[in-house]
Amino acid sequence: MGIRTRHTGRRFGRVTALAAGAVAAGLLTAACSGTGAGRAEPPAKDWAGLRAEARGQTVNLFMYGGDEGANSFVDEEVAPAAEKLGITVRRVPVADTQDAVQKILGDQRAGKDSGGAVDLVWVNGENFRTGKQAGLWLCGYTGLMPNQKYLDRSDPTLTQDFGTPVDDCETPWNRARFAFVHDSARLPQPPRTTAALIEWIKKNPGRFTYPAPPDFTGSAFVRHLLTAGAAGTRPVPAEYGEDAYDAVAPALWKELNALKPALWRQGTTHPKDQSALDDLFADGEVDMTMTYNPAGVPALVDKGRFPATTRVFVPEDGTLGNTSYLAVPRNAAHREAALVLSDLMLSPELQYAKARPGGWGAYPVLDQDRLPEEWRRKFAALTTPETMLPAEELSRGARPELSGDWVGPLDKGWKREVASAS
Repeated sequence: MGIRTRHTGRRFGRVTALAAGAVAAGLLTAACSGTGAGRAEPPAKDWAGLRAEARGQTVNLFMYGGDEGANSFVDEEVAPAAEKLGITVRRVPVADTQDAVQKILGDQRAGKDSGGAVDLVWVNGENFRTGKQAGLWLCGYTGLMPNQKYLDRSDPTLTQDFGTPVDDCETPWNRARFAFVHDSARLPQPPRTTAALIEWIKKNPGRFTYPAPPDFTGSAFVRHLLTAGAAGTRPVPAEYGEDAYDAVAPALWKELNALKPALWRQGTTHPKDQSALDDLFADGEVDMTMTYNPAGVPALVDKGRFPATTRVFVPEDGTLGNTSYLAVPRNAAHREAALVLSDLMLSPELQYAKARPGGWGAYPVLDQDRLPEEWRRKFAALTTPETMLPAEELSRGARPELSGDWVGPLDKGWKREVASAS
């Protein structure tokens, strides 16, 4: 039995250290009092005790392996910082976060309630929802974490993940915004709106494509077109329903099929993921790529993968935005270290390290007004490389993601109605 707390967690920022210790004892006892075979229930402990227990453990961190910036950040910044706490980080790359969730589900079906192979997952909304419905995640611990005090717990993007209540079952890590990337030397003036983008694609055959859903980025591109009303559809309700799908999806498939002849290789094939699309862009085969982490673009330029004339743009009518999280499986073998590592990755030190120029570039989730003055000044002094847009400009017009329930039907619909269409 895993703990399934359902409180909002907003009160934790005001919990005193003493009270937090008491809460910790209760929650950790509950968290570990499962029906797991072969795992002794560890003693209740406060955060200091948890850190002591975490020392010497190795965290198997499952995360999408196609983001070079993310991989480098974990290897070069997170792992050394964790080592100072006596924790070893073993990054386990996966092609899709769903692979990690399936592994946890497999353990659960096999009755493995403890000693699981996955300790921590960089999770997106759809997979978080799947895991939450299946009772895979450890919940009710975020109020114990020292660095949670730097979060604005009234921010709806931190309480809802793709329309699924977070409910203290995951820790925010990055803010993200869907954006397009172009080479200003080849394309000085990118389209200003989504409608203009569609027209540009049709007038420039072979110079644009997108990853095939269910790849995360390709799936986001399809949702962007849908929510932007590019297919001439009416507003899309955030909550999924078959009637809503039937009302909006046909026009979307019609528009995407109309685009196929103008796509790279006439739309007969698509890049398998964002990394493959990035390769086409870097090789000059297409004029744009796309990403849900535009802050990572400067690092790709610095490494020489993208030309120095690379620029990021978002259509004036807006694109999707969300927050990504870290989740601990209920049956994690090294849950103490996974919790400590989650908190460490939320710290001002590591949030700053990934936001600074030359780092990964991912947007921090911390509320600047809640930071100590020293860190407030450091974050305020961050400069925006020419290859990027300022954070406030990227935030302007961001649209919230649809409920995660939309993702599966849209991905399957694209495969059936677009990929398989002649």
